[in-house]
Amino acid sequence: MISNPRHIRISDYNYPLPDERIAKFPIAQRDHSKLLVYRKGEVSHDVFYNLPEYLPKGALMVFNNTKVIQARMHFRKDTGALIEVFLLEPACPSDYELMFQTSEKCSWYCLVGNLKKWKEGTLTREIKIKDSDVKVTATRGPIHGTSHRIDFTWTGGFSFAEIIDAMGELPIPPYLNRETQESDKTTYQTVYSKIKGSVAAPTAGLHFTPEVLAAVDAHGVEREELTLHVGAGTFKPVKSEEIEGHEMHTEYVSVRRDTIRKLIAHDGCAIAVGTTSVRTLESLYYMGLKVIKNPDASEDELHVNQWEPYDTETSVSTVESLTALGAWMDAHGLEVLHSSTQIIIAPGYEYHIVKMLVTNFHQPQSTLLLLVSAFVKGDWHKIYDYALANDFRFLSYGDSSLLIP
Repeated sequence: MISNPRHIRISDYNYPLPDERIAKFPIAQRDHSKLLVYRKGEVSHDVFYNLPEYLPKGALMVFNNTKVIQARMHFRKDTGALIEVFLLEPACPSDYELMFQTSEKCSWYCLVGNLKKWKEGTLTREIKIKDSDVKVTATRGPIHGTSHRIDFTWTGGFSFAEIIDAMGELPIPPYLNRETQESDKTTYQTVYSKIKGSVAAPTAGLHFTPEVLAAVDAHGVEREELTLHVGAGTFKPVKSEEIEGHEMHTEYVSVRRDTIRKLIAHDGCAIAVGTTSVRTLESLYYMGLKVIKNPDASEDELHVNQWEPYDTETSVSTVESLTALGAWMDAHGLEVLHSSTQIIIAPGYEYHIVKMLVTNFHQPQSTLLLLVSAFVKGDWHKIYDYALANDFRFLSYGDSSLLIP
């Protein structure tokens, strides 16, 4: 069992971030961003395209291949009021893949902007897809936590993926304080994004180019992909004084059986690209513990709760846990594991799988900064002071770091 971080004060994870240090746009060439290298307490800097030179030959590098969807939808009422419907997660069908293939109707859990102007009734919007006139309607359903269920219907027989591509807007982070631009459709996706479902990009991956990926391969580093759909909760500020009062958001993960095999072959060790890959990989360890205790567990029952790592006996080795998870997948005839995680990684957490981390620079007083602090054993100040003193660019479109504790 690991030490309990519930009483960590979030104010201890603050630092001054002037607005001009937040990158409003990415640099022209993704892989020419700066790279801060933190190795065993020493900090230096380089250019991102040299990243492969710092990676150990034969290591396994894990990427999150989620794709950002055009999750902001706008409807105008007859009165002229503009209503924003922000897609959070699929309600019916609840499976992401099925959701984007569905035609005629579906339901999502959504945040609604200007809600007070939409008391009841159905919103409609006319759009054009491939020269066809399409009518899209949204009907407000029951409240679901902080969101609402919204039922969509549309004409023309198109898939929901085509509907949001035609009428949705890419949701760039709120702290950029600007409108989404056409260029964001390209720059706010990783070059390896494949599986639609995120409402925010896994931003550590934004620095990679086909050339850097080829250099990673040439360097003898194996690459593997998993999927965690990043939720809007990633931007949710910690409002409570102690992190015990902060409820982590749930995010949906899918991991291939082959990925589990690769992890086992690498002694349960990986280099994670981004905090979303970290959250998925570390959750796999706890999912393995669950199937050891209950071989009949369902995929839903493998969900990792926020405080589970701190309330769980962890004497089982990483390889044992992953082996048990793989055997459970085999027994259930699963080539892909679909589950979810609410894990909070904070100082006191002992990492099981992730040994090196590529990540951007995160907001003050955020759960992502807690994750980084846990990874570098509290040495985050040294890293962030260096980045601030050396003109590094911060947040989603900013520069990157390679952390080797």
